[in-house]
Amino acid sequence: MAIDEDELERLKAKRAAELQKKLEEEEERLRREAERQAAMRIILTPEARERLANLRLIKPELVAQLEEQLIQLASAGRIRTPITDDALKELLSRLDRRRNIRIRRL
Repeated sequence: MAIDEDELERLKAKRAAELQKKLEEEEERLRREAERQAAMRIILTPEARERLANLRLIKPELVAQLEEQLIQLASAGRIRTPITDDALKELLSRLDRRRNIRIRRL
């Protein structure tokens, strides 16, 4: 089964389009991450950012959710910036209390 030249060119073009799309998606992801990091530099003190970086190793989904909430609150003007490490610890403890709901059966 020989593939004719037109079919080969079509496959090459399709593959090039797929690679271009992946490259654009990766660039968009990197751009969003850079914007997120820039916002976190404004919102948090260096110590608080370090705490979040350490927590990201253990609970990345929690940190991503918290960062998104902080960005939204800061852009709406509902929190005072920069948030210190102590304030971040308090916020994290409040979030942790909400997550540790246990149901006991009697």
